[in-house]
This record gives sequence, structure tokens and C-alpha cells, in this order.
Amino acid sequence: MSVAGAVRAVTTLRLSEMKQRGEKIAMLTSYDYSTAKIVDAAGVDVILVGDSAANVMAGYETTLPITLDMMIYHARSVVRAVNRALVVVDLPFGTYQGNSKVALDSAVRIMKETEADAVKIEGGEEILESVQRILSAGIPVMGHLGLTPQSIHKFGTYNVRAKEEAEAEKLLHDAHLLDEAGCFGLVLEKIPAALAERVTREVKMPTIGIGAGSGVDGQVLVIHDMLGITNDFSPRFLRRYADLNGIMSDAVSRYVGDVKSRDFPNEKEQY
Repeated sequence: MSVAGAVRAVTTLRLSEMKQRGEKIAMLTSYDYSTAKIVDAAGVDVILVGDSAANVMAGYETTLPITLDMMIYHARSVVRAVNRALVVVDLPFGTYQGNSKVALDSAVRIMKETEADAVKIEGGEEILESVQRILSAGIPVMGHLGLTPQSIHKFGTYNVRAKEEAEAEKLLHDAHLLDEAGCFGLVLEKIPAALAERVTREVKMPTIGIGAGSGVDGQVLVIHDMLGITNDFSPRFLRRYADLNGIMSDAVSRYVGDVKSRDFPNEKEQY
């Protein structure tokens, strides 16, 4: 990733330092060049090229259909725009589960073909071999526990995870395994705030929450949700910082009206 001028790029080491000094980490998703350029310039520390692109970019109901080639396309576009943020790319469903060699091959493709900084992988003990094999190649790995959207058909719901003691204990166990394996960070999605805070205290790696309360080391949201481009998704944890759906709809309607009424283009808008 290029570093313009005096901009100090965010690295996995810097994220660890931020945790140590209590500085919160801001993380957002991006899937295209133009959006990533804005997000990076605004000071976001980590940009996630999430498999949520399946939902917000491609219109799928789940994240499962997105392919490795599609993720590489989105990640390439994002990396070209970024000067400062750490760029993390999701390994999509089917590219790491059950086969650590396939996992390594998938991660290597992402790193070589996109020039991103790291990959993210969902799951704990069941995918630990894949995590270890990717790490052995020198590729930074971010974990993801709690609600893991790629496992939607296993759980059958997007409800809060780890509310029961057994599942909470497994999540703690998995978090420690990922930490000890050498992951540089961990996303905790839609779990009780008290559990997320406990994980954050017990592991060395920074934790990034989404619907996991304020006791984590940082926060992440899907940019289409926080900007109000999508308006059919309103979980408790989501804070909308804009209503771009309304702004864009109004702009397009006015454009259509101006074209239909022959108001656009006017004499000053032609050659």
C-alpha cells in the first residue's frame, strides 16, 4: 500500500499499540475505490472489504454466494484508494473451511492479487488449522467470533449469540485459541456487552465490536448501513450518521424531472 507524503500508515503493530494505550479503533467497510478514498481520508483506522458486499453490492440475501474472485475485485478497487488505513479482506465462504491448504491458497491469492494488508476469517477451534497455516505464511489474520454470518444455515438466525453459558464459554475458549495462534485482531459480532468486555480484557489482540457494546477496543459498521443507504436494516447497535437513501432518491427524482421537462441541460451546460 502506498503512503502519501507524511501520512503514517496504520499497521497491525499500531493497532496493538492503540489497545495498550486505550485509544479506540475506528473500522468501516468499503467495497469500491470512490468510497474507500473518502473513508480513508476521513481518518478510519481499518477498512474491511467485507463479504457483506454480497448483500449491499450484489443484492444477495446472505453472504454465502460471494466468490473469492468477487472479493479480490472489490479489494483491488479499495486498495488503490487507500493511503493510511489498514485494509483487511474477508475470506468468503468455502475458501477456508475444512481444508487448510485451500485456506492458505485463498489467502495467498488475496494478498498477491489485491496488495491488501490482512485477511479475516470466521470461526474458532474448528478453523484453527486454517488460521495457523495462513499465519505460517506470514499473512496477518483477523478472527471473527459471535454471530458469524457465513454459518447462518447452521444457526438459522441472526439473533444475539453466546447468551447461554455454554456458548459463552466456547467463545472465550475460541478467543484465547485465536490470540495464542497469533491473530492480530478479533471481530466480536452481536454478543452480550459483558462477555465482549471480558474477552477484551483477557486477550492481547485488539477486539473490534459490532453489536458488542462499548467495552471493546474498537467498533465496525457496514458503511451502507451507517450512511443510511440501506434503510431496511435497523438493529439496536446501528447508529445512522446520514440519510443518503433519501438524499439520493431526491436527487435522482429531480434529475428525471429536469430531463423530462427539458430543463436539463440548459444553455450553460452545453458546448
